[in-house]
Amino acid sequence: MAANAANSGLRLHAGSMDDEESQISGRSKIQPASTPGQENWVVDPDQKKQQLPPTISDILGLDDLFSLEVWRASVGELLGTAVLVFMLDTIVISTIESDIKMPNLVLSALAAIIITILLLAVHPVSGGHINPIISFSAALVGIISLSKALIYIVAQCIGATLGALALKAVVSSTIEQSFSLGGCTLTVVTAGPNGPVEIGIGTAQAFWLEIFCSFIFLFASIWMAYDHRQAKELGHVLVFSIVGVVLGLLVFVSTTVTTQKGYAGAGMNPARCLGAAIVRGGHLWEGHWVFWAGPGIACVAFYLYTKIIPRNHHRSKAYDHDFYNIVKVVFRNRGERKD
Repeated sequence: MAANAANSGLRLHAGSMDDEESQISGRSKIQPASTPGQENWVVDPDQKKQQLPPTISDILGLDDLFSLEVWRASVGELLGTAVLVFMLDTIVISTIESDIKMPNLVLSALAAIIITILLLAVHPVSGGHINPIISFSAALVGIISLSKALIYIVAQCIGATLGALALKAVVSSTIEQSFSLGGCTLTVVTAGPNGPVEIGIGTAQAFWLEIFCSFIFLFASIWMAYDHRQAKELGHVLVFSIVGVVLGLLVFVSTTVTTQKGYAGAGMNPARCLGAAIVRGGHLWEGHWVFWAGPGIACVAFYLYTKIIPRNHHRSKAYDHDFYNIVKVVFRNRGERKD
C-alpha cells in the first residue's frame, strides 16, 4: 500500500509539474496524435469469427472428423453397444428357451434394466447413445454434428458386430441356429407336419411397427434427454430409467400385438440388428432394410415435430447443427455463387 501511495504521489507530482510548465511557457502541452474512435477499429479475432456467417463445414462439423476427443468418445459407443448386444441377445435366447408363460414380459423387464445401466455407464464418455436412432435424431435436431453422428454410428455397428461375435463364441451351434443369435427377424423357418414352414409377419407390417415404435421411443423418452431443462430437473438417473422403461414397454407391445412366432419384435436399434446379421447371416438379411428405413423415417418425423411445436417449450434458441441450418447455408452459398 505504501508503494502504491508513493507511485500515486509521483504521478500526481509529475502531472502538476507538466501543468506548471504549460502555464509558464504559455503553451499547451502537445498530446500524441490519435485517430478518433481508434479502439473501434481493433476487432478481437474470435469475436470477428463469431460474427461471420457459418459455413457448410461449420454446420456439418467436419472438424469432428479430425478430433481426437470425438474418436476417443466413440470407443465408449463401441464398447457400450457391444455389451448391449451381448446382454440383450443373451436375454432373448434365455427367456425364450426357459419355457415360461410370458417370456416377452420378462424380456421387456430385463431389457429395460440393462439399457438403463448401460446408458448411465456410457453417458459420461460420449453422451450415452449406443443406438443409431439416438445419434441420427440428435444430429437432425442439432445437438451433435452430422460428422460426429457418422462416427458414432460406425462405432455402434462395429460394437454390435463384436457383441454378436462374443455371443457366438459362448453358445452352442444348436442354440445359434435355433434362436438366430437373438437377432432381428421377420420370419423363421420351422418344421411343420408337411415339411418346413415359414412363420412370422409380413414386411409391410414390420415396417410400420418400426416407424411407430421408433417414433414413440423418441417422443416419450429421448426428448427428455434432449430438453436441457427437463434433464436438469429430472436428473440423468431418472431420465435414463424412463428411456429403459419405454424401450422395454415397446418391445413388449410389439411382440404382444403381433402374437406371431418368428417375429423378434421391433428392433429400434439398427446396429443391434446389423451385428447379428453380419455374424449369423442367412435369413437375418431378409427384410433387414426394415430395421434401418423404419427408424430413419421415425427420426425425420420426430425432427419435423420439434420444428412445429413452440420453441420456448423445449429450448431458447436453435442448436448450431440443426438440419434446417444446413439447408439454409447450402441455399445461401448457391445464391452467392449466382451473384
